[in-house]
Amino acid sequence: MAWEELVTVALLGTDRRTAPASDAGKEAPVALLDAAAHQTVRRRAGLLPAPAAARPEPAPRDPRPALPPAARRRLAQLLAGRSASQAGAGGRRGTTPDLTELLPQWLTAANRRRYQAPPALLPALLDAARARTDLRPHALTFAGPRGLWLAGLNPDWRFALRGASGASLPDPRDAAAVRRLWEEGLFAERVGLLATVRAHEPGAALALLATTWPTERAEDRLMFLDSLRTGLCDADESFLEQALSDRSRNVRSTAAELLSALPGSALAARMAARATTCVSLDRSDRMRGGERIAVEAPHECDADMQRDGVVPKPPAGRGERSWWLGQLVESAPLSAWTHRLGGRTPQEIVALPVADGWREELHAAWCRAAVRQRDADWSRALLGAPSTPPDTGPGTSSLAERSKLLATLPEGERAEWVAAFIAAHGLSEAFQLLGVCTVPWAEPLGRSVVDALDIARDAGSYPWSFSGVMGLAERCLDPGEAGRLEILTTTPDEQEGASPGAGGYWSEAFQRLVGTLRFRAAMLAELQGVPQPVAGGATPPRPFPL
Repeated sequence: MAWEELVTVALLGTDRRTAPASDAGKEAPVALLDAAAHQTVRRRAGLLPAPAAARPEPAPRDPRPALPPAARRRLAQLLAGRSASQAGAGGRRGTTPDLTELLPQWLTAANRRRYQAPPALLPALLDAARARTDLRPHALTFAGPRGLWLAGLNPDWRFALRGASGASLPDPRDAAAVRRLWEEGLFAERVGLLATVRAHEPGAALALLATTWPTERAEDRLMFLDSLRTGLCDADESFLEQALSDRSRNVRSTAAELLSALPGSALAARMAARATTCVSLDRSDRMRGGERIAVEAPHECDADMQRDGVVPKPPAGRGERSWWLGQLVESAPLSAWTHRLGGRTPQEIVALPVADGWREELHAAWCRAAVRQRDADWSRALLGAPSTPPDTGPGTSSLAERSKLLATLPEGERAEWVAAFIAAHGLSEAFQLLGVCTVPWAEPLGRSVVDALDIARDAGSYPWSFSGVMGLAERCLDPGEAGRLEILTTTPDEQEGASPGAGGYWSEAFQRLVGTLRFRAAMLAELQGVPQPVAGGATPPRPFPL
């Protein structure tokens, strides 16, 4: 029987298709398997050797220093991914740190010290990056040129080639090599090259982009244009102004956004002229003894406005005029409002009442402008005091928008504002705000978070309601706080009216928090090559089994 016929019989079944001839007494299924085994031997025995494939090129050299032995063992442990969530029953995480959540922090610290990845761990590292897109930038930087070489030999790791880091790019000072890769390289290589050159010398990157701009595809032009956000300066204005006439609407929109982030650009001046005709100071409200802001939204979106990036059609549920007004205000330089509204400071402007229900729309547009122009003074005014409830304060009640405003403030001020917000409002609305604070958290912020968690425990609630914040605390608290938090690991007496067993759950959560902080302290010390303390000269115990 031919192999194809055997496959057909197997697919249809021996009841529906005649099995091959067999010895007397053999059942049809057994005879079919015997025939398949016979054919397999014949096929293998008759196989002619094929020409040998070409050997792959040797892996490139990685000049970075090797990891300290302890850090290498720690990386192997983290890549094994033994998560504490698998250790407990009934959904309980137990007290063991979640190793998978600590891997990004380890990679960041290792890249900061420019260590090379151990060759034996590259497969596990690439598998981890394949499974988690958030790991890829740090994992590929750590994997370096050998990781990219290895990725080229396994189709499962081809994502690494699409997101290749600067490890495989030429020195941005080598003009000939840069020009050659720009003209001949793959799209991912060209994107990475443009970003690398932009970080080294913004003007050189702009000149490189200009050499091929007219011949690029629309989607490629959009990606290349987006790379100009790094190092954006007044020297980019001429190029971006030309991009306002691009045939792609997305390219035009991105160019307009970038120009509006340059307060001294011609587009910003045009937007200021339009926006300030819509917003003015109304002194007619004498009955209340004060002044207010009057708003007259645009009545049309003309061709010039559209060329400058104003989208004429609003999304569902938005009125046309308010949609146009918001785009004008968010693209105008914030400095224009001081002159327009009587020389007032941002705090005084934001405090003014706004007539006819335009306050929310106007303040939201100012929020977007403050974020786009990275204006800390306006961000402070729009955030208001941290003790003010979000739904009654200035600016926006959206915590996502508030997070963006906070990101424009200096790191220390940002942490102090969020700490005061938590002290006033608790943790229920602080998760997004904590996400923009620098790691490790500053001492006032860390203390505020721990105090709020302690208050929640004393209130008798279950810790599951605060699992997100507790997870952030494990990754973001200063590891040096572990000793101070040890007292919270004890199981408190159950209070009357408390949820049954809540004290035990909280004790477990704080034990995991303290254990994770100590784990982080150890892994960061290992990356620094600092010997861990040894009691009595014995071999230091590993915090968790490898």
